Amino acid sequence: MQPSQAGSGLVQSDPTVRKKHFNLDKGVAIQGYDPVAYFTQNKAVKGSAAHTFTHRNVTYRFASAANLKAFQENPGQYEPQYGGWCAYAMGAAGEKVEVDPETFKITDGKLFLFYHTFINNTLTKWNKDEPALHRKADASWSKFIQS
Repeated sequence: MQPSQAGSGLVQSDPTVRKKHFNLDKGVAIQGYDPVAYFTQNKAVKGSAAHTFTHRNVTYRFASAANLKAFQENPGQYEPQYGGWCAYAMGAAGEKVEVDPETFKITDGKLFLFYHTFINNTLTKWNKDEPALHRKADASWSKFIQS
């Protein structure tokens, strides 16, 4: 299995599994942040209820109609890896851990989100051993989406 497939691609097959395992705060992915803006503006931007789209049981918000359209044309390009859970926690412990949507990294065209508090930034931990953590996270996530 290639890393790019494990993050979100395999979940495409069953919308019920997606809704069960994706990080949906009050029913919205990425706590309402715009998934496209991470790629186009290289920053976390809050989406608007006026620009909402549900893709296979997962609802996203967008900052603009243009971002919404870009997502609709290629959702797999923009959806966060591991259902929007902390990539480090998925790799280190195989656990679903909340994220700070403003702590993110784009690698190989994929969006990874991380837990971050005043004393704990898991992005820095991820960066220390990204290849191994990425492989472990892919394996851990595949167990969730096959349930």
